[in-house]
Amino acid sequence: MARETSVVTPERFQQGFSYSAYIDQIKVNKARFEGFYEFQVKPEDAAALKELVARPNGPAKMLVLGEDWCGDVIRGMPMLARVAEAAGLEMSIFPRDDHHDIMNEFLKNGEWMSIPVAVFYTKDHEYICHWIERPASAEREIEEIGEAIRAENPDIDEQEFGRERRTRTAARAADWQQDSVTELRELLASSIK
Repeated sequence: MARETSVVTPERFQQGFSYSAYIDQIKVNKARFEGFYEFQVKPEDAAALKELVARPNGPAKMLVLGEDWCGDVIRGMPMLARVAEAAGLEMSIFPRDDHHDIMNEFLKNGEWMSIPVAVFYTKDHEYICHWIERPASAEREIEEIGEAIRAENPDIDEQEFGRERRTRTAARAADWQQDSVTELRELLASSIK
């Protein structure tokens, strides 16, 4: 949970990367990021997000923590960029491994440095809420996919298991991106005072 006194001041927020600047500097998976950036926010979701932004104390800024080697970030950060574009949010990206002080404010279950993290602030930089890693549907299905692979091939080695899991999870990525947008809308709607 975010601390009452955050290390993310308005000045610090401005030090992050824009989405295009982040993509320009990444070292791995650039083509995969570009592929997932093809995701489009549905018009009804865009309208709902814009309505949330227009509310008093609605979101104006989104801070994102991520790393270019993380599968959830590769799928999730392009979706978050599309959400920011559709809603008219200012997006500022920080590589997690260079900003542990920020990450420590938004640990999953108070202990895991799970990414991506999207943190929403008002125009006056008041914390609204944050979202971590992946939608509930992905959480559930990733476990089911892993169990199915092991049931089909109990002697599979870890490298082959990883390849097969990536193949099967990639087939679910577009649905998980959409589920993430739905979760973000619901989270923001319930968090705005």
